[in-house]
Amino acid sequence: MTQHATATATRSLTIEREMPHAPEKVWRALTQGPLIADWLMSNDFQPVVGHRFNFRAPPMPNWNGVTDCEVLVVEPQQRLSYSWNASGDEAANGVKTIVTFTLTPVNGGTFLRMEQSGFGQNEEANYRGAQYGWQKFIGQLEHVIARLD
Repeated sequence: MTQHATATATRSLTIEREMPHAPEKVWRALTQGPLIADWLMSNDFQPVVGHRFNFRAPPMPNWNGVTDCEVLVVEPQQRLSYSWNASGDEAANGVKTIVTFTLTPVNGGTFLRMEQSGFGQNEEANYRGAQYGWQKFIGQLEHVIARLD
């Protein structure tokens, strides 16, 4: 499959929030393992391009609770991107997407954009689940950032 065909056969989920916190604070919550565990899932993340890591959650029907990832982009306080491969019984290959966080300084804080790209046209249930999940996760992220010094 050519890259052009892949691009036209997938869609993205985007969540944008303006947060009353400096980009440095938002970046810490996105890149420090213990903080990530507080708003997303337990992990062995390191902000190093090429680092392979896992997110771990309790198993659920059609999902073993493990998401295999690899860090793709690290631009401190600006952009973080990693692959997201959630294996499960529902789809033969699981959900394979890319998650990208972009931070833009704004007056009084940071504009955060989260995009999860690469959902196939036949992955409606996964797309809807991600919409729900990311809204919840980004809300929890805001609470974690608010309590940082």
